[in-house]
Amino acid sequence: MGENKTGFFSKLIKGLSKTRDSIAQGFDAIFSGFSSIDEDFYEELEETLIMADLGVRTTVEILDNLKIKVKENKIKDPMECRDILINSIKEQMDVNETAYEFENKKSIILVIGVNGVGKTTTVGKLAGQLKNQGKKVIIAAADTFRAAAIEQLTEWSHRANVDIIAQKEGSDPAAVVYDAVSAFKSRNADVLICDTAGRLHNKKNLMEELKKINRVIERECPDAYRETLVVLDGTTGQNALAQAKEFNEVADITGIVITKLDGTAKGGIAIAIQSELNVPVKYIGIGEQIDDLQKFNAKDFVNALFQKNE
Repeated sequence: MGENKTGFFSKLIKGLSKTRDSIAQGFDAIFSGFSSIDEDFYEELEETLIMADLGVRTTVEILDNLKIKVKENKIKDPMECRDILINSIKEQMDVNETAYEFENKKSIILVIGVNGVGKTTTVGKLAGQLKNQGKKVIIAAADTFRAAAIEQLTEWSHRANVDIIAQKEGSDPAAVVYDAVSAFKSRNADVLICDTAGRLHNKKNLMEELKKINRVIERECPDAYRETLVVLDGTTGQNALAQAKEFNEVADITGIVITKLDGTAKGGIAIAIQSELNVPVKYIGIGEQIDDLQKFNAKDFVNALFQKNE
């Protein structure tokens, strides 16, 4: 695990380089350019954080926290604010250990998200990782709206060497989930991961579909531990936040997966989404390989954003 971890951290540092450049330049200018901590100093900080896609609400919270600490510790030098700010962001992002309960229980995971965000790939990678932990995993192709999604998931199931339950394109997603839950029980599997459709522009249909799927699971497997992950594309910044909010209205989201964080200057969005929704970011993706989806680690993430090797 150690090696994998350091490898991922260096990937993270590389992947977040665009975001870091946009934040770091602004920060360095502010911390070295101001000789005292005044309103102008805070205003400049605010602008830099908002530009990095941390969002207004999160930025205000972080700065309020900073102001309290500056007062309490009678800090006069702007340079001393840097670490306080970084720690404040880490505290806000921390994911507690219970976030991954589903790994140790008989669990059913619904994965939702619009097309094109890497949802099906996330299902495949997650299945592969759980399988590598020695779990018996089944994946369900309940995104029946898109033929490509079923093909792609079948490909992933071969790669990860896990069972897949699928029907033809256009079939009823709840029927696929019904079959998958039956297989989950009869094959005594540990985890069932369902790839579901993501048609946000048609929220009412999506809502009905998810309700129907949930009803099937509740009825057929009431004891299963439930997890609902929404997958968002990090490159879309504030748009990802808007999607997360909409999905949160139609489903009981327990965790967030942010993909494609490499190659975007909007990596700060991870912080904004967690703080606005009060739902933890559980996985982040930087790259195509199966191990490029990793559990979210607040310390590593924030250190990579501010290039602080610990």
